[in-house]
Amino acid sequence: MKSMRNFAVLSSIVLGASAVSSASAAIITFTQQNVWEGYSVFAGSTIFTETFNGIADGFYASPYSGTTGPVNWTADAVGGIFVQAGLFSTNNPTTLTFNFGAGVDGVAGNFFATDINFNVVPAFVYLTLNDGTSYIGYINSQTAYTGFYSTGALITGLQIQATQPGGSVYPTVDNMQFATIPAPGAIALAGLAVAVGGRRRRR
Repeated sequence: MKSMRNFAVLSSIVLGASAVSSASAAIITFTQQNVWEGYSVFAGSTIFTETFNGIADGFYASPYSGTTGPVNWTADAVGGIFVQAGLFSTNNPTTLTFNFGAGVDGVAGNFFATDINFNVVPAFVYLTLNDGTSYIGYINSQTAYTGFYSTGALITGLQIQATQPGGSVYPTVDNMQFATIPAPGAIALAGLAVAVGGRRRRR
């Protein structure tokens, strides 16, 4: 009964916090981190965060590949990638594209725009998933948050664009999060390990 009440409360929060109705009914869009995280965990996902702090400052040729938990990702941009102080961006004012390996049910993070010196600047930020679902926001803060969760097909890619009238801006990402649901085989093995461990404790 308690879990049903929790579900009802969470559902009402999600419906209220979803910023836009998505292009696909299977995609839910969020603008609050605690709501995206709560929904993802309630849906059975484990969350992994890429802070980009482990990447040395400087230029990187495209594509740039990384691994966050079980998620293999690749970032691509015309002219390459540039990283500074944990902010992951493009070397030119162009689109930043992420492609993900299998298993991503949700993706979120701080998406914004910076100038050539990595100062955060107000800009229109366009986020587009591989299935065409999109979100557009006028972002003026490094802490602005956007997240997506798919209740259908897995999310395999995300494009980030930033525009500002009269100026060149660079799409920039910080604290990218991935929500993944463990494969049934992994869950079964975890259950087996608990059962075996339990037997050992009882002997």
